[in-house]
Amino acid sequence: MPNSNLSPPNHQLPKKVLIYGCGYLGREVGHQLLHQDWEVWGSTRSQESVRELANIGIHPIISDWNDSRTLGHLQSFSNIVISVSRSVFSKRDHWETLVLGLQNLISRVSINTRITYISSTGVYHQRQGEWVDETSPTRPNRPSTQAHLAAENLLCRHREPNSWSILRLAGIYGPGRIPNHRNLIEQKPILVDPNSYLNLIHVEDAAQAVIATLERSDQKTYVVSDDRPVLRGNYYGFIAKHLGCPKPIFASRDNMKLVGGRSSGNKRIWNRRLKNELLPKLRYPSFIEGLTPLLDSIR
Repeated sequence: MPNSNLSPPNHQLPKKVLIYGCGYLGREVGHQLLHQDWEVWGSTRSQESVRELANIGIHPIISDWNDSRTLGHLQSFSNIVISVSRSVFSKRDHWETLVLGLQNLISRVSINTRITYISSTGVYHQRQGEWVDETSPTRPNRPSTQAHLAAENLLCRHREPNSWSILRLAGIYGPGRIPNHRNLIEQKPILVDPNSYLNLIHVEDAAQAVIATLERSDQKTYVVSDDRPVLRGNYYGFIAKHLGCPKPIFASRDNMKLVGGRSSGNKRIWNRRLKNELLPKLRYPSFIEGLTPLLDSIR
C-alpha cells in the first residue's frame, strides 16, 4: 500500500521573465538568466531580431508598446524588465515612445508583476564635476532624459508599492561596443571635452544589477555605474595607448557647443547604494579592467 504521508515531488516551474526591449543590455540579461534556469522572453519590433533572439535561447515576441494590439500577452509574467529606447529612425518623439508607451504597458500587466525599469544617469543635470547619487536633484534638459524621468514618475504613481525598481544606468560598454574607438584609430576629432567626467558600466555588471532587482520586495531607485568615474581625456588616452594609436584629437570648444547627449555631461556617479544592496563586488570595477580584454581582442 502506498505511504499516504509521502509528499508529492516538487516540480517547480521555471521562473518567467519578459525583457521588453531586448537589445544590447536585454540580451546580456537574458543570457545570464538562461544560465540560472529562468524562462526568458524578449520583445522586439523587427523580424530580424526575432531570429537573433531565438538563436540564443530567448523566446521572441513581436511587440510595440505604442500599439495596444500587440500587448495582449503580458499577464503571465511575474517579472518584466523594461529596456526600451527610441530608434533614431522613429517617427514618434521621445515622450510618445517612452512615456505613453510605458503607460500602455502598465495598464495591461498584472498588479502582481514586478517591473524593473531601465533609465539613465542623464536625468541628472549637474555639469560641474559634482558627485551625484539617488538623492541628488534631477532637472534633465534633453528630450530623451526628460522622458525617462517622466516615465520613472509614471511608474511610481501607478504601480503598487514594492512592485518596481528603477535603474539609472551610466554609459554601457562591452563586447562590440567601445564608443569612439574607430575615431581614435582613424585620427578623427572626438566631440567631447577631455576635462569632463565620464561614468561607465560594463554590460555584464549592468545585467547583474538588473537580475539582482528581480523578485525583490522593495521599491527603490539605483544609480548603476562602476567605481571609478574618469576624465574623458584619460579614458581616450588609455584606449589610444593600448591600441598603439597616436594621442586622441578632441574637437575645438566652438564645435563642442554643437554637441549634445551624454557626451556633454560632466558629473561623477556615486554608486554606494548599488554596492551596499545589489552588487557588493563588480566584475569590472573600472574601465581599465573592463576595456583591457576588449581592446586586446581588436588589436
